[in-house]
Amino acid sequence: MSYLALARKWRPRSFAELAGQEHVRQALGNALTQGRVHHAFLFTGTRGVGKTTIARILSKCLNCDTGVTAIPCGVCASCKEIDEGRFVDLIEVDAASRTKVDDTRELLDNVQYSPTRGRYKVYLIDEVHMLSGHSFNALLKTLEEPPPHVKFLLATTDPQKLPVTVLSRCLQFNLKRLPVALISEHLVKVLTAEKIEFEVPALRLVAQAADGSMRDALSLLDQLIAFGGGKVDEASARGMLGTIDRDHVTRLARALATGDAVKLIETARSLEEFSPDYAQVLDDLAALLTRVALQQLVSGYEGDELFDPALSKELAAAVSSEDVQLYYQTAILGRRDLPFAPDPRTGFLMTLVRMLAFRPAGAGVSAGSSAGTRAAASSALPSPTVAPIVRPASAGAIDPVQWSRVIGDLDVTGAARQLATNCALIEHRGNTLRLAIDPKVARTPPQVERLTQALAKYLGGHVKLEFEEGVAAVETPSQHGERRTAEALDVARRVLEDDPTAREMKARFGATLHPESVRPLE
Repeated sequence: MSYLALARKWRPRSFAELAGQEHVRQALGNALTQGRVHHAFLFTGTRGVGKTTIARILSKCLNCDTGVTAIPCGVCASCKEIDEGRFVDLIEVDAASRTKVDDTRELLDNVQYSPTRGRYKVYLIDEVHMLSGHSFNALLKTLEEPPPHVKFLLATTDPQKLPVTVLSRCLQFNLKRLPVALISEHLVKVLTAEKIEFEVPALRLVAQAADGSMRDALSLLDQLIAFGGGKVDEASARGMLGTIDRDHVTRLARALATGDAVKLIETARSLEEFSPDYAQVLDDLAALLTRVALQQLVSGYEGDELFDPALSKELAAAVSSEDVQLYYQTAILGRRDLPFAPDPRTGFLMTLVRMLAFRPAGAGVSAGSSAGTRAAASSALPSPTVAPIVRPASAGAIDPVQWSRVIGDLDVTGAARQLATNCALIEHRGNTLRLAIDPKVARTPPQVERLTQALAKYLGGHVKLEFEEGVAAVETPSQHGERRTAEALDVARRVLEDDPTAREMKARFGATLHPESVRPLE
């Protein structure tokens, strides 16, 4: 007896058996129950999410011998023939192989004839976006006003390629990519029914690799059963999918938690013997960090099968929330940049180095036993930066000449610092600072609020800012910097023009000096 693939054996035969897509099930079920069934449906979505499966179930609902129903009996001749793919009034067309207009016209020539066996003649056109423009034109009139005994069920993975005229004539249902938890849960049901022992983490890995497709998940599960010799365990799943053992990711995370640069690099290098997919390793590390962040945010978070909840709790207590966010962001950016690295291993290693190198100042790093180990660990982190200065109130008012130095001491970044550099201090009296602002510069309330808070912290008390535009003879730090740059550039150009070598090249070779290309050395 020939083997039937799991993806075929476990294809849903009714809406009740369908995993996910509740929004489609509910809409079609209500339409069938109320007798308001449209003549043309369009099902869109990525591969393996159930487009043609839903279309076949809908065909059974329309042609079941018990009548039009949302719950086909599944045992009558029509239901069985549709399940077996031999129902004469269900015409399935692969548009990818029948793109010509002649194929479409030949298909539509039979639309006018009544069904042979069933209640409706159903045309199921898969990958309908592959039809040619002329084919769509041939289809349009029939699609808009088909005979009462005809239903069109269209399916596509690329609805953007369909003409608007076709979209406007169909009820459109966008099928969603299935979540990992739902796919994993369904695989549990399949293996339980098949009486095959399994490990839940292995199914979770398969569900992740399926990328939202139930059909892909069942195909991968078939492959895993063969790969593992009938066993479905985590080790076999990782071996088949090319992912590394969770213990390696756990060791990386613990080395990050303790700031142990030496241990981190040693663990990274130990991965080389497995020839891992470094992008997947960073994905797994980011996934673990996500669970740690959720554990810090929600104390009752229970985690899932891939990582032990105790590990999430351990790391949540050991790593600050700021570091977790930094590590996560560095991991996903490093994954994105892997194609640009000299090789994936180097890119992966540099991503880990960045995680420690860019930790907030003052974060500790554990050292090894030897002097060389201690030096390597300490060199992975920058030296602590100086904390923003808090100016004592007894220091008196700020002098306008000191404004540039004050900006350098403020605990403020981004747009608020930009606002400060485009202002000049006119007067500091009491708790009020009068600032002349460059009229070309716009300011927003959030910028002003952040600058006010930074100045209040610097001065150690309440601060009020007053802005004045168009004040004559007042130069902002930004304008001062631009003037100094222009002066330096002018000097650089004069020096180059007076350079003996440049003059000789002009005289001997007719060389031309382009002043706009000259830049002053910093």
